[in-house]
Amino acid sequence: MINDVDQQILTILQEDARASNTEIARQVGMAPSAIFERVRKLEARGLIKGYEARLNAERLGLGLLAFVFVRVEEPLNAREAEAQLVAIPEVQEVHLVAGEDCYLVKVRVSGTAALTRLLKERLGAISSIRSTRTTIVLETCKETARLPVGAAQEEDNGKD
Repeated sequence: MINDVDQQILTILQEDARASNTEIARQVGMAPSAIFERVRKLEARGLIKGYEARLNAERLGLGLLAFVFVRVEEPLNAREAEAQLVAIPEVQEVHLVAGEDCYLVKVRVSGTAALTRLLKERLGAISSIRSTRTTIVLETCKETARLPVGAAQEEDNGKD
């Protein structure tokens, strides 16, 4: 469980991971040294996993986003296929899912030719993959890695 100040700090860092301790302290109403210590503790508790820059995929020539549903032959082969999927640079996310398929894979490539190569050469080379279904994204309406900090606690507080 996290308190209100930690929620504020996490929200600020999700908005701008480069925010200085001084800036966070100004917004939260605390001393920068106290913010430094709180952020260090949030990192130690694993609430902050890391910091990264969000890059513009289109400007980097990676304008095609697709989701690939992957089905493997046997559940025993799933972890082997998973490791191979994770190792592909164009793969941004790999999710083990319930249902007919085994994995949902998010990929970014330059275009349809690159997607075809990825599906045929990279995924096709994974012997335990039985089938794939691909959905190409035409337009992204919302994409974020931000979490609704405190939302789960608010729901828990409403249960009495």
